Amino acid sequence: MNAIGQDIPRRHGHAKVTGNATYAYETDVDNAAYCALLQATIAKGHVTEIDITDALALPGVLTILTPGDVQKLAPVDNPELAVLQDNHIAYRGQIIGAVIADTSEIARHATELIHLSYHVDDHDSAFTADRDDLYTPKALVTGAPADTTTGDVDTAMRTAPHTIDHTYSTATNHNNPLEPHATTALWQDDTLVLWDSTQGVHAVRTDLAEVLRLRPDQVRVICPYVGGGFGAKGEPHAHVVIAALAARALPCRPVRLALTRAQMFTLVGYRPPTVQHTRLAADDTGALTAIAITSTSPTSAMREYVEHAAAPTRMMYAAPHRATRHRLAALDIAVPTWMRAPGECPGMFGPEVAIDELATALGIDPIDLRVANEPEVDPETGKPFSSRNLVACLRQGADRFGWADRAPRREGDWLVGTGVAAAVFPAFTNRATASIRYERGHYVVEIGAADLGTGAWTVLPQIAADALGVPLHLVDIGIGDTAYPYASVAGGSTGTATWGSAVLVAAETFRDKFGTDPTEGDEAEGSHDTGPFNEHYSTYAFGAQFAEVRVHADTAEIRVPRLLGVFAAGRIINPRTARSQFTGGMTMGLSMALHETSSLDPRFGHVINHDLAEYHIASCADATDVQAYWIDEEDPHVNPLGAKGIGEIGIVGTAAAIVNAAHHATGVRVRDLPLTLDKLLPGLP
Repeated sequence: MNAIGQDIPRRHGHAKVTGNATYAYETDVDNAAYCALLQATIAKGHVTEIDITDALALPGVLTILTPGDVQKLAPVDNPELAVLQDNHIAYRGQIIGAVIADTSEIARHATELIHLSYHVDDHDSAFTADRDDLYTPKALVTGAPADTTTGDVDTAMRTAPHTIDHTYSTATNHNNPLEPHATTALWQDDTLVLWDSTQGVHAVRTDLAEVLRLRPDQVRVICPYVGGGFGAKGEPHAHVVIAALAARALPCRPVRLALTRAQMFTLVGYRPPTVQHTRLAADDTGALTAIAITSTSPTSAMREYVEHAAAPTRMMYAAPHRATRHRLAALDIAVPTWMRAPGECPGMFGPEVAIDELATALGIDPIDLRVANEPEVDPETGKPFSSRNLVACLRQGADRFGWADRAPRREGDWLVGTGVAAAVFPAFTNRATASIRYERGHYVVEIGAADLGTGAWTVLPQIAADALGVPLHLVDIGIGDTAYPYASVAGGSTGTATWGSAVLVAAETFRDKFGTDPTEGDEAEGSHDTGPFNEHYSTYAFGAQFAEVRVHADTAEIRVPRLLGVFAAGRIINPRTARSQFTGGMTMGLSMALHETSSLDPRFGHVINHDLAEYHIASCADATDVQAYWIDEEDPHVNPLGAKGIGEIGIVGTAAAIVNAAHHATGVRVRDLPLTLDKLLPGLP
């Protein structure tokens, strides 16, 4: 049947574009009430008084939740979820109350009628990389050490004939999916039902059950569709707990809660800025003798988050002397979180621009310099790579892009240049279980996965049909519900590889038990249970990003007429959904390179450009020609399916390629994102 590898349209694409797909906030429930959040207007201190008299008097207001008057929540590792347990304020915008009313308009109006008094403490929300209170985290989110050292970088830097020693920076970015975070909550006796926009229904159930002191079987989470997440929906945030508490205050009446765009700049995380001190040492041939990076970023004093931006340097290029370090500044700010390709996306910016600078200094082609420093094994672990086709990506990309004719040129008023950067992202899987049942002539696959736009509704049936040896139209699927078997979060580019492996095992088990002629009700289950690291191999996806940049010679206006990426990401299940993921990531990387930056005012501790009018995101007019290709890669070691994640690698390297292209066009080297015209204009010829 060979369903895998077929260019199959998205199963629910028509429903989405016609507005018939039902998202969390649109759940069809009767007599819903609406919840609006009350947020702190100071950065640190505590609430001394809340006067809700006027708000309660507003017709249509049902009840108001304030600190201390809700149920006592269980202590959990995530302090963000301990909402309304006391009057302490850790950052500006923290939830300090909620109004539940008959309409969303009434609920919002009522929040404006609540009178607050505060005790204000001195706060510190100004991030710099030279603070005297920086500290080293105990470990990265992967469990790896925060700092690693091999050899003697300082000596290598002093003795090498060629060195690069610069500081690069990336900006604060907010995830900003099209669908805001939203929840509909309903208590049915002692059972909580949540329709939630999430990247993992089982993760929400686990955390909410714990914090609300419930058994997991007392919480059901449903999420058939997600309008994007980019990591911010990878774990539950405080608003989900508020929705549950609000619904508990109104027995048997559902409550809807959707965050405003401004609230999404406060309550659901963001990618923190990084400052990357990057050093390279090389001999006359371009062979690296040392590579080092220290990445410094802020975190919240409320909860630590480490942007592991130095981690990819550990395995990317061969060098006998290597050092990577992470430093944090704990500030009175909202809590950061994962954002598409955390670690690798910002962390490849400094090193890949530094490599370009070294290539320029040596007069070596940037592709040849990267190829010359390819490691035979993982430089950090000594393990062989399960597959590593970075060189193939670079070579094929160069041919497709026309790299051989890359001399900088002027076309009228426009300076034109090209750039390249490498991309990498770990390939690992998590735990999941799938079931397959024969029902009325169809094979029904069920797994508690979440499709945040990546195509799970489409590719998982392809995997099942291929393994069962049946036509694709005979395979139905149910996802996005904790009533289905456990599935890990859609994050870390692990979704298809993890869930698909579970579906593959379930299908093989089904066929072994029931053959090719099953009877009504036959059912089998299969699980995939590998951890995040391969014991014997170093497993990564690789890519090469190419960019053409045009800069106006008089105004420094920047345009990117072409982006091209070539990727080595294992077995491609569906070319259509894969290309969508690659080009979507590249477009997001373009947005990061040219536009996206969240401006925090340290006087008040909040982001001031908290809407899509002032927080600029790339539009279709910016991304005029974005092409994605891939290497036909077979990797028998990475997982049973042979697939690697593709949702994140597209963004990695894109910003560096654009900045390198801008330098090629203008001769102006920019080391701080975003690349804006004011950074180019003073140096234009």
